[in-house]
Amino acid sequence: DMIIRGGENIYPREIEDALFQHEDVAEVAVVGLPDDRMGEVVGVFLRPAVGREIHRKRLFDYLRQHLSPQKTPSLWFVVDEFPLTGSGKIQKFALRKQWENGAHKEI
Repeated sequence: DMIIRGGENIYPREIEDALFQHEDVAEVAVVGLPDDRMGEVVGVFLRPAVGREIHRKRLFDYLRQHLSPQKTPSLWFVVDEFPLTGSGKIQKFALRKQWENGAHKEI
């Protein structure tokens, strides 16, 4: 699983691992989303931890401390639940399709 943004290879797992460490995040999926200029951009879908809220600026600043700037997501979304496979894995292709159909609003 790799995102190619403007010729740069970005690995979603690295971003997901960093965000999993934040107390506000219960679940996360990083997905390459189509972009006319860059080819793909980094989109992140987050489910907040119980009793917590997702604040884009707080998580953005957190990631900037842990990852290089080019790995910081461009598009941020909060979800109540993720589409899952029968074995409980997040279906990233379904998130991408939902986004293409306008199901997710950017925060």
